[in-house]
Amino acid sequence: MNNIKYFVIIISVLMVNIIDAQENYGELIFVDDFERVESQELKDEPGNNWTTSSNKTAPGHKQVDLIDGTLHIWMHKSANHATAVRHELGFKDGSVGLKFLLTSNQDELKLNFADLSLKTVWAGHLFDVVVRTHEIVFEDRKTGNMNLKIRKSILEKSLTKAQKESLKSKIHKTPYVLEINKWYELLVHINKNKVEVEIGGKKVGEFKSEGFEHNNKALLRLLVPNQVYIDDVKFWNRK
Repeated sequence: MNNIKYFVIIISVLMVNIIDAQENYGELIFVDDFERVESQELKDEPGNNWTTSSNKTAPGHKQVDLIDGTLHIWMHKSANHATAVRHELGFKDGSVGLKFLLTSNQDELKLNFADLSLKTVWAGHLFDVVVRTHEIVFEDRKTGNMNLKIRKSILEKSLTKAQKESLKSKIHKTPYVLEINKWYELLVHINKNKVEVEIGGKKVGEFKSEGFEHNNKALLRLLVPNQVYIDDVKFWNRK
């Protein structure tokens, strides 16, 4: 009986710690567990105000499916770009949480934070957090390769030595090994000029760059160049 009481106390303490930690993330503004069904199976129909890129990049072919309470995203063989699944975000500082599963060493999940109203960058790109089976990648695109002036130099192959050095400083890679066909919990925390990543409740990397400190992270794009499974998406707003 004493062992049972001890076990209950431990569980209660752990639950309180989890709740306290999540409250520190800020105000919970969005939750999606994907526990719904589609009305048809011919076109993308993720629901809950998610949109996809399939009509534009994959001539309308289905690339997003709801399966047993999870979101399956893949890239159709006809597609000319990684599949994008998008949702409005709308914070300055905050956190994004989700569960994900990679099915092969070729899979990756890119969380692309964007502001389409920003006219100094290509397609609203602010920054990326990329999850691969062997590494986590942080990239400031606002002041890096999606800045229109820099992008023009890249396309014209006229980058100066200073621009090349600057671009190197906009990306950071952290080695981290993930197993395929295993679910993981991911948290991405944005605080001013710092982005921090947790996997399974453990901090695995962080990076600071000026492009992260943007007043309006208006949009989250989940970009998938192969395939990935997603579940339990949450957004927290701190400012």
